[in-house]
Amino acid sequence: MTEFEDQGIVWRKSTVSTQGSCVEVAVHDGSVLIRDSMNRTGPVLSLPRGAWPAFLAWARRDDSDIRRA
Repeated sequence: MTEFEDQGIVWRKSTVSTQGSCVEVAVHDGSVLIRDSMNRTGPVLSLPRGAWPAFLAWARRDDSDIRRA
């Protein structure tokens, strides 16, 4: 069990997610945690709450360079 599996962290996945290849997010200790929903014991990205809007804007960009960034 990783440190992000205990402590009562509540992970959420988009309600429009149906294919399984999604991310899950949680808020814990002032950070937004992001992980692969298909690899729940894998790495977790932790962002300060203030960086979450910028991360979403980056992820929503519609250009071909997003995967190379």
